[in-house]
Amino acid sequence: MEQFYCREEELRKMNTRYEDGEFECIIIYGRRRVGKTALINEFCKDKPTIFFSALNTTGQENLDSLSKAIMNYEKPEMLMTPVFRDYDAALDEITSLSKQSRIVFVIDEYPYLAKAKPAISAMIQHLIDHKWKNSRLYLILCGSSMSFMENQVLGQESPLYGRRTAQFKIKPLDYRETAMFHPEHPPEENALIYGITGGIPHYINKLNIKKDIDTALLNNLFDRSSYLYEEPANLLKQELREPAIYNAIIKAIADGASHLNEIVTKVGETSGTCTNYLKTRMDLGIVKKETPITEKPGKKTIYLLADNFFRFWYRFVPANISAIDSGKIQKTYPKIIKPQFPDFMGITYEKMCQDYLLYYADDLPIELNEIGQWWGTDPKSKKQVQIDIIGTPAEGREYIIGSCKYKNEKIGMDELELMREYASVFGKGSRYHYYIFSRSGFTEGLLQAAANGEVSLVGLDSMYQ
Repeated sequence: MEQFYCREEELRKMNTRYEDGEFECIIIYGRRRVGKTALINEFCKDKPTIFFSALNTTGQENLDSLSKAIMNYEKPEMLMTPVFRDYDAALDEITSLSKQSRIVFVIDEYPYLAKAKPAISAMIQHLIDHKWKNSRLYLILCGSSMSFMENQVLGQESPLYGRRTAQFKIKPLDYRETAMFHPEHPPEENALIYGITGGIPHYINKLNIKKDIDTALLNNLFDRSSYLYEEPANLLKQELREPAIYNAIIKAIADGASHLNEIVTKVGETSGTCTNYLKTRMDLGIVKKETPITEKPGKKTIYLLADNFFRFWYRFVPANISAIDSGKIQKTYPKIIKPQFPDFMGITYEKMCQDYLLYYADDLPIELNEIGQWWGTDPKSKKQVQIDIIGTPAEGREYIIGSCKYKNEKIGMDELELMREYASVFGKGSRYHYYIFSRSGFTEGLLQAAANGEVSLVGLDSMYQ
């Protein structure tokens, strides 16, 4: 059985609403595998519940499944369950049951049901307006298609617009929350676990670390018979009609193609085709678009893999297929794969440092409005400049400038000087507050500069405290 951690705030809010006894329409959404159903199951485990998980199939088969869910609640001892004549009859039964007692009615994978029965949102809207809003029904609509849930359920064009009483966008766990699964491991190992799994609880559980990360990776990812080895392909097949093209696009981004023209060249499709496919991946939370903070989307916009697990898999599995198939991965892993982890962790570490400043750091010199990366061209040297962290102020012109170094060496004064130079290229602030994050510590010179108030230094260990 998979372990359930975190999500305490979501559970608290959901339970508070349940205890109020009034009608609720709760919308829960987030990318696949992020833990939505686990959260709902944890919430429902001690409550009267009709749990209907919609299928990516016909309207009739979904009606059959809904009928079974209702009958399993009413008469769990029945071996053969009758099927309601239509959706109106099934939903009327829900109405009748909600008059008798407080009941939770869950429709999981709601986008599948809406695809199979396009009128379902209008039907539910009518029931909310005329029957359910004065009942004690606790309705939960859950879905993995981000665009559908945001546009067709929460959006103004949806029949359900304005009917929700609360919504929860479930995001991956951050690095500290991920560490709760393995508190016995030191920060550096928990950082790597976060880098591999992206804070997706399902992947953390499937990695199944019992002794060490190396053994877990060899047994549960770099092995054709393992669940995680097949995960990207299974997700693509499950969600998409043409997985081969999506696979090529993800591989291109994982290999370093970040601009649209680079992706187009590597994939061999037209710009319009790649743009459409990229949008679908963004809807599923696998790919993201990023623009330098403080600037509008344009030529500088790049594409990145938002999903750490996909980034890890596509970087290390395709390149080592021969070793995996031939049984030589035990030798290849320590010589070729593991030495690349510090480089792979660079992007992950930047996200960890950003989250540290947003959620965990005490006594920041400014009130943060936004945080992100910035890149541009130095007009003097004509060279590209990239700043790992820019923290923008809620008001005023003071900024946080951050550098994140996941290296096997101590960071020295040259990094602070480089940050000052880059800050002058950024050039939007009247004052800058410098932060340097390092996996391996700092030189005496940089420690002295920190003592003098020139820079704030944050080690990996202190990020977990």
